[in-house]
Amino acid sequence: MTDPIVTLANDHLTARVSDQGAELQSLTTNGSPLLWHGDGAWWTGRSPILFPIVGRAEGDLIAVGDFTAEMKSHGFARRSLFRRIAAEPTRVRHELTATEATRAIYPFDFRLTLTHALDGKTLTITAGVENLDTAPMPFGLGFHPAFLWPLPGHEDAPHVIQLDNGAEPLLARLSGGQLTEERRPSPFVEGRLVLDQSQFLKDAMVFPEGAGAGLSYGPEDGPKLRFSFENLPNLAIWQKPGAPFICIEPWHGMAAIAGAGPQIADRPYSLTLAPGDSVKFSLKIVID
Repeated sequence: MTDPIVTLANDHLTARVSDQGAELQSLTTNGSPLLWHGDGAWWTGRSPILFPIVGRAEGDLIAVGDFTAEMKSHGFARRSLFRRIAAEPTRVRHELTATEATRAIYPFDFRLTLTHALDGKTLTITAGVENLDTAPMPFGLGFHPAFLWPLPGHEDAPHVIQLDNGAEPLLARLSGGQLTEERRPSPFVEGRLVLDQSQFLKDAMVFPEGAGAGLSYGPEDGPKLRFSFENLPNLAIWQKPGAPFICIEPWHGMAAIAGAGPQIADRPYSLTLAPGDSVKFSLKIVID
């Protein structure tokens, strides 16, 4: 029987990727773990892919035109078994296509591909979405990786997120899993956010606009993880209160706005692909 987890490795990084959800299971450098390990006492996720919605729908009900169905938070891709279509020592590619089960809740033929690739000190995760249907296909896509907080060896150091653009993006909050339209003052000061667990007592911090295409995360005076995003304009930062991890989540699409209805196309930053069209998204993580 084929091992459901493939290991990628080079001189700097080792990554393990599961066929289940095409989800990154671990990321280590010199034997030191960086990714959250999925302890069910806190959160079993590690780095799920969010598709075809990001966040929650009111009453877990989505709609496409006259079609309605129940869909759990963040969609079904993270709970789906992907097909491994290519594997090399430093690269693996997975694919998910429509099934009878997916069509029952999302009425489209689609192809979702996930590629994990190592190059030196960089892990690149690329997602591709293709509309194989005859009708326009609305969707959202997001990455949801969780990293250890604090990072190993820096247990007593404040940890900081620094936006590359130095911006102070306005903060949005969730209410019952729905995005509120209110915008609050930014917790960033000149792009700098010192992480504190109290920031997550009211769920994730969501930045719909202005966070830019890159940031760093790590101890204030220590090595950093450096992130860059492609085609991912929204950012969320989340911790289950008290848990020893932090999620840095670049998205294209967000939770439904409270009271705005179930249509996927009406969710903020949703995309709609014409029949035959495709689009790509990527997340790069560089070990400092």
